[in-house]
Amino acid sequence: MSSPTSILLIAHAPLAHALRECALHVFPDCGDSVLALDVPPSERPEDSLARARVLLSQSGQDTTLVLTDVFGATPCNVAQRLVEGVRSRVVSGVNLPMLLRAVSYRSEPLDSVVTRAVVGGTQGVMQVAISAPQNQNRRNNAHDQDPYHHQQ
Repeated sequence: MSSPTSILLIAHAPLAHALRECALHVFPDCGDSVLALDVPPSERPEDSLARARVLLSQSGQDTTLVLTDVFGATPCNVAQRLVEGVRSRVVSGVNLPMLLRAVSYRSEPLDSVVTRAVVGGTQGVMQVAISAPQNQNRRNNAHDQDPYHHQQ
């Protein structure tokens, strides 16, 4: 069995570390698999790339999924340069559902983790109705004739 895929978050500060903390909240055992690099606005891309290379080498895994926040922005550009010639993939547009899905399936082959992450990220984006929370019935009070009328 191959070693799990490591996940490297590269995003505008402080998003990468915040997402990592959320992943650790849900999966306390993922600390060794999920690494984070916050890119501050004042840092040169070359310096961010050097720090990313250090993190990548410290991961100790054969394969890495790099998740970035915005396509075309500095973190994504750093990630693209980072994975040149390395058994890694980059996915842009990271959100928490994407990260949690990637962590859940990190023991699968890299291509599968990528697919699951993208699906998790897209399925996690939805408009939420102004009705009852999921799996709960809406309570109607006797004085609530019109739920959209807020004057008494």
